[in-house]
Amino acid sequence: MNNGFPERRVVITGMGVISPSGHDPKTLWGNVRGGVSAAAPVSRFDTSKLPVKIAAEVRNFDVAQYIKGRKPGRYDLTIQYAVAAASMAVQDTGLDLSGLDPDRVGIVEGTTISGTESILKTRDSYLASDGNFRALHPYNLVAAYCGEGSSTISLHLGIQGHAITYCSGCASSTAAIGYAANLIQSDDLDVVVAGGADETMEMLHIGFCRLRVMTEQPCQPVESMRPFDRTRDGFLLGEGAAFFVLEELSHALGRGARIYAEVAGHGQSCEAYHPTDPHPDGIGYSRAMGKALRRARLLPTEVDYINAHGSATPLNDPVETRAIKTVFGDHAKRLAVSATKPVTGHLMGASGALETMICALAIWHQEIPPTINLHEPDPGCDLDYVPGEARSYPIRVGLNLSAGFGGRYACVALKKF
Repeated sequence: MNNGFPERRVVITGMGVISPSGHDPKTLWGNVRGGVSAAAPVSRFDTSKLPVKIAAEVRNFDVAQYIKGRKPGRYDLTIQYAVAAASMAVQDTGLDLSGLDPDRVGIVEGTTISGTESILKTRDSYLASDGNFRALHPYNLVAAYCGEGSSTISLHLGIQGHAITYCSGCASSTAAIGYAANLIQSDDLDVVVAGGADETMEMLHIGFCRLRVMTEQPCQPVESMRPFDRTRDGFLLGEGAAFFVLEELSHALGRGARIYAEVAGHGQSCEAYHPTDPHPDGIGYSRAMGKALRRARLLPTEVDYINAHGSATPLNDPVETRAIKTVFGDHAKRLAVSATKPVTGHLMGASGALETMICALAIWHQEIPPTINLHEPDPGCDLDYVPGEARSYPIRVGLNLSAGFGGRYACVALKKF
């Protein structure tokens, strides 16, 4: 109970995705549960002088299918992906947003680099013009800030109640989903479009090469990223967007909506330990999971599946494993844990939303997706990572874990409805 009133519950009634593994939830799920990796040679820029020449790129994407009459090519790719996925989610739910109280509908977006492409375009134009400021395109200036995604989605979908962009590294969209759920639970809104978007770009790829966090395995691209494996050496960079329609339960039931899963709780934490490395004891992961379970009023023994951050970096995977053991104790041995980034790539700020979607689809289909490329488990990674093949299982509760630079962590708990 909350101030004498029944607690407002939050459910997922719509999903939309633009990813390297598919441009709709059905295709995404088929590739994830089948372990079909989107890894391939980079096509967007020259990698001949770089140690990493592969990524998971979005291919065959036509933004004109989703944005009509607004010169969609002017938008950064991050914005294009976001508007497409958000529009798809609204269409999937069957809601007519224009028929709702405009003050009760919102948008919450998570991202890490939205606006960066416009910043680079603006600088290139200025330098090419020999310092003539009139050569700059005004829209590039407007678009060169992190909040352009939520602004453009609100304009495109006519969302007037609330629009915010959440930026907390690669935990951004997981945190955005939690914030969106809070808005419904606190009775600020009834319907929220929530998710995240990011894109690959040359300077980002080069920066990650310099950090040595991407896989450099001398093998076929699809075999390169190896979470929890003894030979792991980093992640596969990806891009895209994933968005949900979150709805207050009675609002959804009143219109006979399809419900994929319930958002039972979420948690966030910050280690304040290191710009890039996790704390050796995994305190950020542990605290985020603990908060999510408390908020959801769940016992650790009620959790069946965890979609791990699983970045396949030498530091992350044993730390994440250690944190799961800390929170779940003996039950950790009975949990199914999988990492799906080797299939989709690491979508940075959009990864949390994408992997929350995978959790929701796992609950909907009652099947646990596999961790591919796991052949020699690291001694410090000794949980059930569902190697190789998907597994049918009656999932009651699933968690999604996300970690971001700066020691920021987020966790969303989903329940079967």
